[in-house]
Amino acid sequence: MPRIASYICLIGALIVAILFISYSSQVSYPAPIAIIHTASSTTPSTATSTNQIATTTSIKTESAQPKKIITPVPAVITPPVSTSVHVVTAPATPPPSSGNSSLDTSASSLRGALVNILCYAPAGSKLHSISGSGIFIDPKGIILTNAHIAQYFLLADLGVSCTIRSGSPATNSYYANLIYIPTIWLQTNANVLTQTAPIGTGEYDFALIAIYKSATTKALPSPFPYISLSSNPPNAGTPIVIASYGAQFLQPNQIAADLFPTIVSGSVKDIFTFATNTIDVLALGGSAAAQEGSSGGGIADSSGTLVGTITTSTTEGSTDTRSLDAITAFYIRAEYASETGESIDVLLSKPTSVSISDYALKISSLESIITSVL
Repeated sequence: MPRIASYICLIGALIVAILFISYSSQVSYPAPIAIIHTASSTTPSTATSTNQIATTTSIKTESAQPKKIITPVPAVITPPVSTSVHVVTAPATPPPSSGNSSLDTSASSLRGALVNILCYAPAGSKLHSISGSGIFIDPKGIILTNAHIAQYFLLADLGVSCTIRSGSPATNSYYANLIYIPTIWLQTNANVLTQTAPIGTGEYDFALIAIYKSATTKALPSPFPYISLSSNPPNAGTPIVIASYGAQFLQPNQIAADLFPTIVSGSVKDIFTFATNTIDVLALGGSAAAQEGSSGGGIADSSGTLVGTITTSTTEGSTDTRSLDAITAFYIRAEYASETGESIDVLLSKPTSVSISDYALKISSLESIITSVL
């Protein structure tokens, strides 16, 4: 079954003292800065002083799409639950019960681990500013997000700055550094920073960043709220909960001051593979989470673990008719081990200061992969 999807992040424009809305019918990977989205089309502002925040969308092509799994997968024991949607638009309240107490517990953990990632590019540069989502997967403050978001952490030399926000509404909370991004993703997507609507499937689209400093006067939490990365992929029909900072339908001032989490409960609609019969991609159907800004958001099951991270979605039409996809934690673990030769748990076991300093030695060479095409 072909899957057409679009990478998600937010578009808008930031002038020195004024936020402008940018319109564009279809978005791609992270594009310009401001704070962003509308339900219909948008085109970047032509003001030379404008630095915009862009939605990232990419369309899956026939040649690159994940494939339907050929080998039958054992049916899940628990029956799928009916989809219930809850979009937080006011002071935070607990999401409605899914009717599954274990899933409700997972929803609470996932919501606590959710963050908003906001990266600003200098006005007048070729770069776009972006807003996306991420999930704490370790009590020391390690966040799983998308590579198409985390690539911005490679661009500090070009004046790009990123802030980690949390809460309801999202407010500046932390500063982070990159501790892993797949080299193969950078090599195959080096030009997405300058593309209006790059295409992709979500393959290799994950990264890890680590908190190193508070953005407020408060001390860093110990431990950070988090949800563990699963080792087993869910099958079709598995009840799940989704959390992200979707923002497609908000005005710029709302993104800045009134961005609340989107919490959705439902089930895995279908499963796909990048290989032969591994469960690499989860098709989640349409929901309130299928909107720009949800890239990097998390999917948890009733076991209380993170089973996937949002990578692609269609962004036109009502949210309930869209197609939201996520790559599995199982796939992320396998690809990390394939590129590094060690388990991701080894990285998670290290002090974050060590992981940050070790990876800092690679930043220059990784940055050159994407800046060479700017």
